[in-house]
Amino acid sequence: MNNLNSVLIEGNMVRDPLIRATQKGTSVCNFTIASNRFYKLDSNFEKEVGFFDVETWGKLADVCSSQGRKGRGVRVVGRLKQDRWTGTDGKNHTKIAIVAEHVEYRSDFKKSDDTVSDMEAVAEDASSEDEYAAAGIMENEVVEEMAGVTF
Repeated sequence: MNNLNSVLIEGNMVRDPLIRATQKGTSVCNFTIASNRFYKLDSNFEKEVGFFDVETWGKLADVCSSQGRKGRGVRVVGRLKQDRWTGTDGKNHTKIAIVAEHVEYRSDFKKSDDTVSDMEAVAEDASSEDEYAAAGIMENEVVEEMAGVTF
């Protein structure tokens, strides 16, 4: 039985998406979102901001690259992935990112009552394992390719 690894997060893109291709030609798009959390402490409302790295693959990466832009509202459904590597200094490093399976964007336009419309669906990824297999990529190869990339 597999353990549950699922995440749903909403926020705003903090910079324009970055797209690249693997050596085998598969598109990979990376972006970061900021998600705000508000809570009450005594009589004041406090704001906590979290920043989360997101990666998308294949057709979903192409769509995210063309539709995303800094400041745009986004909803991401996916899974957490942890990359581990040893740096040139011999220290172990780790990074956790969200691998998106479904991405939605807020509309760029406002309605007549000046409220932003609900989220519009943009794209949904096929099964990541199926897409990796179709591209001839195993997850270990993906991790090795990603180890040298700075985000």
